[in-house]
Amino acid sequence: MKYLQRLGKSLMLPVSIMPIAALLKGIGYWIDPTGWGIHNPIAALLIAAGGAIIDNLPILFAIAVAMEMSKKRDTAIVLSALACYMMMTTILSSKCIALMLQIPEYAVDLAFHNTQSAFIGILVGLIVAISFQKFDQKRLPQFLAFFDGKRFASIISIGITLLISLIFIDIWPMCYHFFIWFGKEIANFGPISAGIYGVLNRLLIPTGLHHALNSVFWFDVTGINDIGKFWGTISGGVKGVTGMYQAGFFPVMMFGLPGAALAMYRCARKENKKKVGAILFSAALASFFTGVTEPLEFAFMFVAPTLYFIHALLTGLMLFIAATFKWMAGFGFSAGLIDYVLSFKSPFANNILFLIPLGILCGLIYYIVFRVLITRYNIMTPGREENEVKKVEKVENNFDEIAIQLFEALGGKKNIISVDHCITRLRVEVKDISLIDKQTLSKMNFSHIVESSEHEIQIIIGTEVQFIAEILNEILM
Repeated sequence: MKYLQRLGKSLMLPVSIMPIAALLKGIGYWIDPTGWGIHNPIAALLIAAGGAIIDNLPILFAIAVAMEMSKKRDTAIVLSALACYMMMTTILSSKCIALMLQIPEYAVDLAFHNTQSAFIGILVGLIVAISFQKFDQKRLPQFLAFFDGKRFASIISIGITLLISLIFIDIWPMCYHFFIWFGKEIANFGPISAGIYGVLNRLLIPTGLHHALNSVFWFDVTGINDIGKFWGTISGGVKGVTGMYQAGFFPVMMFGLPGAALAMYRCARKENKKKVGAILFSAALASFFTGVTEPLEFAFMFVAPTLYFIHALLTGLMLFIAATFKWMAGFGFSAGLIDYVLSFKSPFANNILFLIPLGILCGLIYYIVFRVLITRYNIMTPGREENEVKKVEKVENNFDEIAIQLFEALGGKKNIISVDHCITRLRVEVKDISLIDKQTLSKMNFSHIVESSEHEIQIIIGTEVQFIAEILNEILM
């Protein structure tokens, strides 16, 4: 669980910049809902600007995870993560697969037409982080000395990425087609199929395999084509039925996830509310307005997987309820306010106003369930790290002076391996904890000092910890 929490923390920086991108893209879509920029240059600009971030989120995940999980701040890690990501996505692209199999690109398995997912980014980040943790101090024989240290770690990460990419050539299509097969099997269960689809859609978001299920229910794999029929671009729609694989997402994205965000904000520690509140509020606004949920979902997906599983179940429940009562709405972009308003124009919209009270109920359920579980089981959602208490008294806010004193008290460069931080806590990995001058640390009047393991010490400093951590890392370079 601790490892998952660290992974979740590493995603917070890319996640924090996503809401503004989602809003830019949503506003652009609102200006030109049919052409997506074709009919309006301002819409084209906004959609392109927002898409530049959202569409490249896996790259940001790869870099962030590599840096945070390795506990190192080094350009070599960033370059390695970027190189490994480009290599893996290129190998798994339809063009490369066509070359390797000596077949036309149109004949390549559909599984390879969309492999640039958050899962690939996170996987690459973990590969690079582990490689640098294990091998960036590796010394090679003299005649190979140019390739030792960080270069050797980069080579290892590229080698592992190549190996996993080759394995994925066989595994990825199997997984992709399994979910297509499963979707076909449940497609005839009526509202129940909508509920099952909703659960799996959310659970598969991190892997990118939700696209396989989407192709069954939203597009023309088995003839359901829920989106095309709802908007009348394809014939065969049935009022009260068409839209059943879309409608239930509106209560979740417009009300449910914002309710979860409010619960996480209310459960955050007082000193952290301002910081996490800005992220959660902007992410909730993006979810409500545009239906882009990744900023919120990735904020708790890994730090609180139990909550994410409950979120998936509640999504399935909302799709089941909307399908059962034939409250039908659809989307072209995602299930936010913009598409909800546009749904009124569809000939297959049915009792669409009932989605609003369902959404309000959904928001209350999310808020209550999340808040009760977070407080009852002390779940470490953003802003709830343990022992995040009062700040240490600073000497005229001289962070350089504090950092230098800390550096010497922790044993200097010969003892400090890495320095990391969260919202208020400094985490230092050391070679020998007995070399730490505990008497000096105690005189520095820190609020709390914990030896969390044989090689790690944690010091509660306050929200200024990032400045001290940056100075310590500069000294260590």
